[in-house]
Amino acid sequence: MKTKLIVLSIALFMGFSKSFAQECNKNLSLFNDSAKAGIYQDALPKYEKLIKECPTINIALYQRADKMFEEMIEATKDEAKQKELAKKQIENFKLRLKHFPQESPKGQIFVEIGKVMYSNKIGSVEEQFKYFDDAWSQDPDNFRSPMGLYIYFILFDKLEDAGKKDINQLFVKYDEVINQIERMENEQALVAKPIMVKKENQETLSPNEKRKLKNSGIYLRNYSKIKKGINNVLGQKADCDNLIPMYTKDFEEKKTNKEWLQIAASKMNGKDCTDDPLFFKLVEALHDLEPSAKTAFYLGRLAKANGDTNKAMEYYKNAAELEEEPLDKAKAYFSIAEVYKKRGAFSSARKYYNLALDNKPSMGIAYLRIASMIAGSANNCGDNTFNKRAIYWKAAEYARRAASVDANLASNATETANSYQQRAPSKTDIFQEEMQGKTVTFSCWVGGSVKVPNL
Repeated sequence: MKTKLIVLSIALFMGFSKSFAQECNKNLSLFNDSAKAGIYQDALPKYEKLIKECPTINIALYQRADKMFEEMIEATKDEAKQKELAKKQIENFKLRLKHFPQESPKGQIFVEIGKVMYSNKIGSVEEQFKYFDDAWSQDPDNFRSPMGLYIYFILFDKLEDAGKKDINQLFVKYDEVINQIERMENEQALVAKPIMVKKENQETLSPNEKRKLKNSGIYLRNYSKIKKGINNVLGQKADCDNLIPMYTKDFEEKKTNKEWLQIAASKMNGKDCTDDPLFFKLVEALHDLEPSAKTAFYLGRLAKANGDTNKAMEYYKNAAELEEEPLDKAKAYFSIAEVYKKRGAFSSARKYYNLALDNKPSMGIAYLRIASMIAGSANNCGDNTFNKRAIYWKAAEYARRAASVDANLASNATETANSYQQRAPSKTDIFQEEMQGKTVTFSCWVGGSVKVPNL
């Protein structure tokens, strides 16, 4: 008898659970239909019922609700109503994180909460900042929102203005945020590169490749805007006119403080304040405390400024060998390439520009430098006038690559590519020489080939 009662209880429970789950799914479907149609006055009560009775039904509940709250906030001009809705949106993010933690990266969710708080003036600067800072410290790999990075730095700057953060902490955070953006730029540049090469070879791009190329361009332009915005926030605080007296004042007291020296030397190097004697003192003190890839790079800059390019090259190569951070390794390789280019050793220069690009695919300036060297070699490549001028097609290819991976240079790079294109053989030249569709091979240092356009 007891066994029968247990079996009956289990059956009743399972039946109830099944019925409850069906009801939850039905309500989720009704909510989704209303929210998708933009009928939010009908969707909102359904949402509130679901989060109370069926909070674990499906992550789609919280994803659709996020979009709903976003559009409801945009639709009203009433600030009080906006704040009320924003608080509901924040609660929605928190519920998602609570019930679906594996599908809700903190680096994404915390940033979204911080953005809503900032946009709707909810909480103090410290309270807003905490969400961004928690995202950065707990899940930096998923802190990928360009606008989130921008707001994070704005709030850090406000805390520094209020005396709650040190100026050197601000400089460190600037470097961290810019490096994060540049890593994302590199990812998009890697997406664009093979498609650009395919396009240069006059191969047909698939719809998917066209979409990827277009999207990478959009991402890169957005990253460029955010970097400019962050630089504007930092503003005059990091100008040489402010950095030099500030670091000069503190040098004697802090010349044995490795962390302070690293920040000071990095900031003066980044802002091209390297002509001031203070930069040498900083680098010398830092190198004495702990020789590293960074100090080798700085010493290379000093040697180059003093006209000793052999010594500069030695330091730069040492820096490239020791450096583990790809973005900084790229700077060392680029500096080596610049010395070779100035010497007219174009093949060696290209090798190091390409090594720089291997470590920082979004370094458009390296592509432009290669384009410039190729264009400057026109008279030395080719056995006739047509083939010599064909080199400009190759130069234009590299200039276009610069435009595709570096939004900061896009305008100048496109203009440069067009200039090279105009110097290449015209349609009339191609027709008269009967070269349409043929391949021109370069036997000079440039190497490789270009395919002559079909008429």
